[in-house]
Amino acid sequence: MKDHLIGVISDTHGLLRPEAAGALRRSEMILHAGDIGRPEVLEQLERTAPVRAVRGNNDRGDWAAGIPETLTITAGGLKIYMLHDLKTIDVDPKAMAVDVIIAGHSHKPLVEDRDGVLYLNPGSAGPRRFKLPVTLAHLLIRSGKPEAKIVELI
Repeated sequence: MKDHLIGVISDTHGLLRPEAAGALRRSEMILHAGDIGRPEVLEQLERTAPVRAVRGNNDRGDWAAGIPETLTITAGGLKIYMLHDLKTIDVDPKAMAVDVIIAGHSHKPLVEDRDGVLYLNPGSAGPRRFKLPVTLAHLLIRSGKPEAKIVELI
């Protein structure tokens, strides 16, 4: 079974740092968990790999209207559910047979197993907020199992 490397980024707020682009360059897919900030961020990410994104609470205007608030995708045989703010989740991951939940919003990186579901928040890769780290994540699907690693950018 082939391994899959998926780049996960969130809360760029209009800034795609060169360090973030570099950390994502080997990704076969990039998932953006919202608060994109500008359509150019998605365009820049698309130069590296196909991008799937959800709209964050700060993504407004015509450019963001077509971006969904939630998204369910399959990658490497796993079901991934994406939304921007985990506090707004209105589905039962176990009932939906979801393997991974990806959310941003808090700017706080998180990798946690909850009852067999991997919860991943890549943190914020955009402008630094308070004293929180500037991060993104690598989601590795190995032998049909998800593993995640937070990557500190600066």
